[in-house]
Amino acid sequence: MMNEKVKEALKLIRQGEGQFVEFKNKAKFPEKIIREVVAFANSSGGHLFIGVNDNGSLAGLKYPEDEEYVLTKAIAELCRPAINFTVDLLQVKEDKEILHYHIPESKDKPHFAFLEKKHRYGKAFVRSADHSIQASYEVRQILKRSKRAHQPIEFEEKTKQLFQYFESHPGITLSEYIELSGLNKKLASNKLIHLALSGALKIEPKEGGDIFMPTE
Repeated sequence: MMNEKVKEALKLIRQGEGQFVEFKNKAKFPEKIIREVVAFANSSGGHLFIGVNDNGSLAGLKYPEDEEYVLTKAIAELCRPAINFTVDLLQVKEDKEILHYHIPESKDKPHFAFLEKKHRYGKAFVRSADHSIQASYEVRQILKRSKRAHQPIEFEEKTKQLFQYFESHPGITLSEYIELSGLNKKLASNKLIHLALSGALKIEPKEGGDIFMPTE
């Protein structure tokens, strides 16, 4: 009889890859897979399945204990700060076993993936739809400073100009804001970060450029 953990896993798998679900056929290259773990921890959490094809079909694992060992070891050694997670070995069919890693949203953001032990600096990743993308400077700063008390909004001329822009546009990228405001990149970036930390803006990470949008 199928247990509850297996039922829940199969339900998630049927939904397909997305913001909270990622499939990997094997853990053959764990240094590449850890970016998914980091992205989930830096975002809203998620589920990583090993032994599942991209289309959601169940490939199963020939040596699941070995796969679990190499990936769990990589997470412990190559992710900083340490990331909390749980892992279950699930028998989804009579002859098929998969691994289910559940990574909750972290309270210690941002986390970094050191893609090799010798690397001095890590890379932060976040989730964007069904992809894990490298976090921009703005996203990293917001993750790092979001634990602090919200900063008050200063409704000076540049802020008013931005919110007037939002009356006819759903969002704005950093490059678009530089053009709109006439500020240099550093000042424009700091302005958007400040507004995001104040709660006036929310940020949607994108590979082609993060989008800042009003929260209301």
